Amino acid sequence: MKHWWKYIRPYKAWFILGPLCMIVEVIGEVLMPMLLAGVINAGNAGTLTVGSSIGTAGLMILTALFMMAGGIGGAYFSSKASIAFAGDIRNDLYRKIQSFSFGNIDRFSTGSLVTRVTNDVTQMQNFVAMVMRMALRAPGMMIGGLIMAIRLRSDLAMTFLISIPVLLVFVGSNILTAFPRFKNVQSKVDGLNSTVQENITNVRVVKSFVREEDENKKFHRANGDLKNAQLRAMRIVIQMQPVTTLIMYITVIAVAWQGHTLVLGKEMAVGDLSAFVNYVIQILSSLIMVTFLFMMSSRAMASAKRIREVLEEDPDLNDDNAARKDLTVKEGRVEFRHVSFRYYKHSEDSVLDDISLSIEPGSTVGIIGSTGCGKSTLVSMIPRLYDPDEGEILVDGVNVKDYSLYHLREGVGMVLQKNVLFSGTIAENLRWGDEDATDEEMIAAATSSQADKFVSTFLQGYDSELDKGGNNLSGGQKQRLCIARALLKKPKILILDDSTSAVDTATEAQIRHAFTHELAGSTKIIIAQRIASVMDADRIIVMNEGKITGVGTHDELLESNTEYREIAESQLGKKGA
Repeated sequence: MKHWWKYIRPYKAWFILGPLCMIVEVIGEVLMPMLLAGVINAGNAGTLTVGSSIGTAGLMILTALFMMAGGIGGAYFSSKASIAFAGDIRNDLYRKIQSFSFGNIDRFSTGSLVTRVTNDVTQMQNFVAMVMRMALRAPGMMIGGLIMAIRLRSDLAMTFLISIPVLLVFVGSNILTAFPRFKNVQSKVDGLNSTVQENITNVRVVKSFVREEDENKKFHRANGDLKNAQLRAMRIVIQMQPVTTLIMYITVIAVAWQGHTLVLGKEMAVGDLSAFVNYVIQILSSLIMVTFLFMMSSRAMASAKRIREVLEEDPDLNDDNAARKDLTVKEGRVEFRHVSFRYYKHSEDSVLDDISLSIEPGSTVGIIGSTGCGKSTLVSMIPRLYDPDEGEILVDGVNVKDYSLYHLREGVGMVLQKNVLFSGTIAENLRWGDEDATDEEMIAAATSSQADKFVSTFLQGYDSELDKGGNNLSGGQKQRLCIARALLKKPKILILDDSTSAVDTATEAQIRHAFTHELAGSTKIIIAQRIASVMDADRIIVMNEGKITGVGTHDELLESNTEYREIAESQLGKKGA
């Protein structure tokens, strides 16, 4: 409970008023059988008058109105409280996920995180709403019914000593069985969400390779796993209703059998027996409510555990121990000192192996090498998307771990291999670089990245809407918008990770020319597969299998580095120029 108190505390009034309103309804339910019993007894004794019957009927109507008010109030406050409770949890979950490193996200998987933020929180919301409606109502009905039944006929109430323990044993055994099954259901929901998300995100690839049938089979398996898990869990729920109802009606029959003998022997009034039977139904119905509450708790507990796993996960990367949180990136000098890194900590193979490198502020540095040699991983460590296993990275002479993540990443602009745009207008996407940028600044950045040429041809210009991921743009158009977004940020360090691969060489040359003028004081790190993209850089770094195999200018590397010379000759001809 202590884990969830912070989400209950802001709405204490609603959490209190909801159950109290339900108590009003309970009081009415306990009084109704006695009022009805009085009418039946008076009628049976021949003492019922018009005045007394009207008075009792009026009292019953008034009681029913109070019950209605209590029921409406309870439903209203429980809905408000549970929705607000779930909303706050969902916000905290989302904020926590935003703080995760790539490693944290990989441990959970994207599909699982989506399920936890949506489905698991909904399970908690439904459970809280049910608890608020039943937490006092069910026990109140049971206790009130027991008191009234014992008052009416204590010896007849002894029947409960058999039925209630039988019901409790049955409920307890089912709850113990249900919990692991509902936990399994949630894990299967994760799998289904991951399958759907992957397929829809990559629908163009699926269609281009004509793999729809294979993806249908994959979805069928995931959906079948979920269906089977749900059926196993629902078998517990399915048997609950008929078995508990059977126990209730066996008890009612036993009471009626004993009661009719007492009525015939003039030891009990007919109205009292009618009231007693009503109380039996109330008592056992309240136990059935508790039963279903516990069944819901099984699924809610499984969801709560999964939510807590996210909330209690420590991000791999944080700035809690940063020594200089107020420091900002001012020059753009970058230094790697004996940096090594493995994606899998127990792996023997390093992605980066003892990298030492110094990049002067304002310079342009190209990085080239074979696919998978660690180029992207290397530059991802500058804004701390990953931390090295060994060694350190310094920006302006300060270890990146001593910066706040906010100030460090504000000073670094990245255009990644995978160009990511969001649904919304082109202007909204560009202003991710600077939300306060004027229209003139935005257009200037787009002009420098050669994006203004195509944006200006759109009917609505910069107010044109983009599909999710910018799917209504070409690859080259997306790259140019992403570059414009980074330019608008005016970072001291700009990292371009193969970000002009989808544009023609003439456009790429214009973009590089714009970098020289627009970001003259910024450090520019360009990862590329094309020699032409980096040959004019101040220095070019050649990488292979996680190591630096050469550093120099284009001409120097042509003379001294075999690997670079082979790449240059394959792309530019034998002379490499």
